[in-house]
Amino acid sequence: TAGPLLLRLLDWVRLHVCDVDSMVREVLSSETPSKHKLFWNVVDVFVLQGRMDEARHLLSKEASANPTSMNMYKILDDLMKKMPVPSLGNTQTLTELELKWQHWHEECQRYLQDGTFASNPHMESICKILLGDEDAILEKKELMTTWYHFLVTRLLYSHPTVKPMELQFYAQSSMDLFLGGESSPEPLDMILMAAFEFEMHQVIKECSIVLSNWWFVAHLTDLLDHCKLLQSHNLYFGSNMREFLLLEYASGLFSHHSLWQLGVDYFDHCPEYGRVYLELHIERIPLSTEQKALKVLRICEQRQMHEQVRSVCKIMAMKALRNNRLGSALSWSIRAKDAAFATLISDRFLKDYCERGCFSDLDLIDNLGPSMLLSDRLTFLGKYREFHRLYGEKRFPEAARLLLTLMTAHIAPCSFWMTLLTDALPLLEQKEVIFSAEQTYELMRCLEDLTAGNPEKQKFQDDDVETTKVEMLRLALARNLARVIIKEGTVEGS
Repeated sequence: TAGPLLLRLLDWVRLHVCDVDSMVREVLSSETPSKHKLFWNVVDVFVLQGRMDEARHLLSKEASANPTSMNMYKILDDLMKKMPVPSLGNTQTLTELELKWQHWHEECQRYLQDGTFASNPHMESICKILLGDEDAILEKKELMTTWYHFLVTRLLYSHPTVKPMELQFYAQSSMDLFLGGESSPEPLDMILMAAFEFEMHQVIKECSIVLSNWWFVAHLTDLLDHCKLLQSHNLYFGSNMREFLLLEYASGLFSHHSLWQLGVDYFDHCPEYGRVYLELHIERIPLSTEQKALKVLRICEQRQMHEQVRSVCKIMAMKALRNNRLGSALSWSIRAKDAAFATLISDRFLKDYCERGCFSDLDLIDNLGPSMLLSDRLTFLGKYREFHRLYGEKRFPEAARLLLTLMTAHIAPCSFWMTLLTDALPLLEQKEVIFSAEQTYELMRCLEDLTAGNPEKQKFQDDDVETTKVEMLRLALARNLARVIIKEGTVEGS
């Protein structure tokens, strides 16, 4: 509203002209501030920015150092002190303020015409500024640096009750006076002119053209939209301006190695296309480390983006497999619920076991839990590892039952049957009989199925090692059967 508007403009100018503070420090730190070459510059800047108390404080130092100017100082100090200014909490009407300001203005005019300050050009210049003399204000052009500082100073001393809709006329004339045809307006000048004209769409358009990224226009549009100050109209591609700019800004963030996570939040606040954009961008993030992959995964899981979760897990599983990190690959494939890939990695685990005689990543295999049901091969891997654990704990009957189940339930790959039968050998050779007659017959049947029905029968005949294994197994099974028949017969006879 008129009145407080000027206070807002003064605050704006003070925030954007920072040189004065360093000048003040330099002047006040000198032995005699009033003799410093920048003394009057600082006083002028304070007056130009409406900072009367600070200007009066500095002038009091001049009065102390120069008693001859004491009378002039008192008059000028009184004028500056009495200057009526609008305040946010003031209940006075604009008419009252204008009347007071008019009386004060006439008093300033009277002192100037009487030649009160004629002997001191600096004080006379300040009095002219208080009267809103455009030429006197323009003489301080170097201290103001920008046309919009000149605009606010000019309004302060010639039209303090300016209304918002009048700003554009004062702004245009101030820019023309300040630049004086010496230089053409900069892009920022055109943006500010559009703002003074309350052409919000023009401000956004100009900023989009001039600024190097979408940060400012996206946030300004968002604020205007929240304040219901922006006419919301759909653009030709379906989204409104606020969402379009936020989408563009967030897309830019996604191209940065660390700021992409902020982009996610922006997409979350775009109701129409945010989800689609996020899905497309999240798939393009380079998953350079497991830590980054886990961050991406958490974002996807929080938003129920199931396809992207599977995609990330598959990529990481494939990377781990290429680096021969089977445990990590299996963990990622389980997380992706990818049965085919879990089967592939389980086969690799079993192949490694056959070659090395031991399992890697025992902790993972021991703690598969319900995850082992993802595929038959994974189930077999978990159960086979459980067999080894039972065997290691000398729980031989349980180990024997599990081993036989693995073979008879047909979840063990045929290529692994010989390994399972070989694992049965130590149990068959125990002093105590482990396998019952029925279990021994099952093992014999499995061995015969393997050697007779196997398409690689010729391999067994040509391979001395395999032939020896088969013979050893047959011998062990026959001996075990004999022992178990005697044992069971003895038990029945007794």
